[in-house]
Amino acid sequence: MAADPEIAKEGIKVSSTQSSLKDATGVSGEVHHLPTYEHEKALVLKFDLRILPMLALMYLCNALDKGNLGNAKTDGFEKDLHFKSNQYNLILSIFYIPYVIFAPPFAMAGKRFGAHRALPIMMFCFGSFTLLGASVSNFAGMITLRWFLGMAESAFFPLVIYYLTTFYRRGELARRLAIFYAASNIANAFSGLLAFGVFQIKSHLDGWRYLFLIEGAFTVLFSVIAFIYLPKSASEAKFLSEEEKHTAYMRIQMDSSSIVNEPFDLKEALKIFKMPVTYGFLAIEICLGVPLQSVSLFLPQIVARLGYSKVKTNLYTVAPNITGAAMLLILAFSSDFARIRFPFIALGFLFTFVGFIIYATIDVEHSIHVAYFACFMMTWGTSAPSVLLSTWYNNNVAHEGRRVTLTSVGVPLANLMGVVSSNIFRPQDAPKYIPALGTTAAFGACGCAITLLLGTYMIFDNARRNRKGGVRLTASDVPTERLKDGPNVDEFRWFL
Repeated sequence: MAADPEIAKEGIKVSSTQSSLKDATGVSGEVHHLPTYEHEKALVLKFDLRILPMLALMYLCNALDKGNLGNAKTDGFEKDLHFKSNQYNLILSIFYIPYVIFAPPFAMAGKRFGAHRALPIMMFCFGSFTLLGASVSNFAGMITLRWFLGMAESAFFPLVIYYLTTFYRRGELARRLAIFYAASNIANAFSGLLAFGVFQIKSHLDGWRYLFLIEGAFTVLFSVIAFIYLPKSASEAKFLSEEEKHTAYMRIQMDSSSIVNEPFDLKEALKIFKMPVTYGFLAIEICLGVPLQSVSLFLPQIVARLGYSKVKTNLYTVAPNITGAAMLLILAFSSDFARIRFPFIALGFLFTFVGFIIYATIDVEHSIHVAYFACFMMTWGTSAPSVLLSTWYNNNVAHEGRRVTLTSVGVPLANLMGVVSSNIFRPQDAPKYIPALGTTAAFGACGCAITLLLGTYMIFDNARRNRKGGVRLTASDVPTERLKDGPNVDEFRWFL
């Protein structure tokens, strides 16, 4: 059987250190070889079967509860709550203020007390707020609920990313994160199908209220199951034998973290902002956020321009979201196979740019099939860059505290761009939304350019470091236990 390049690294030795390996080895200074391929393969399969499905379902609930306003809008949500002019855009925007403010402290608390507990608690909270949304009768009530929903969801995705880095090695992460994140695309598709079904119910209760009740109740119920089910970490999972726990610990020590399960230290964590490349990653997050949120929040309105009925409009959002999930998996698996991130991120941005430009420049009413294909390209170009970008910078940060800090700032920053998206899709520009489409395309183009520039810098910096040391090392040649200080270490190589 051919060995996975991320698993079959026989011959590399792990030198135990008092700070990082004594709990795993029990003998300081003892030398270990990396586990064999077959042992790791079986271990990874256990994680895949026990961790990923649960996290994917949790994120599906998260995406449903966050993005259901687009479907509610098509059922007269604004009219029922007596909204005026731009009040719908305001309730979309208000969500992102607490989402950004509370993400870093909540994520840091999650690191300190355990992501396996923090994630289900947040899930219970945002499910409860979705349930309460069904009882709202005016604008004030809805905007208040959206504020607390933003708080409850703020650190969810950053903590999931961090949580996965404690189970998987760097070259295994993208495709697992993609499988998890595909739940978002499936949620958007499922939301359309669910809305299609719920809006057929004949009752004195508004269809969108039924939608909130069903989605909120499922989320609350599932959060209780998740609280009981999720293990604390790979090396402390109850479903593993002692030998498997040791193997799980060593895997992460060698190819993910500098110190496994390191206690959170705020001063050390904030040192991530002394690394100049951090700001390149954050700039890409900003460029990513606008197309991501434009598709998430306004795809039903974009599809509505094709001239279909309310029911068909929701139904026709399903296929683009499903193919978006498929493209995400294709790019993520390809990225893990090639052990490189930035070209696939740039390709996703290119899809975004082309999709929005096509839709903005053609005569949609007379080119419905081309316009609908552009909707597919929009979804292709939003999900993949988000997953691969998060994977890219987590692959380059071995310190667990700095990793969760960067993720807790970067992911909400991308979501903050929902404020831009919700204000560029103005009612007065309907149904064409030309300014919004052009703005979104411009962010896609900038994201592509910055990604290519940052990737090129990393290539040249790796080459410079190799010339200086007279070696030919890549990121996969250096154990992460030596990389606590990142680029300040001579052995450091960028994971491209």
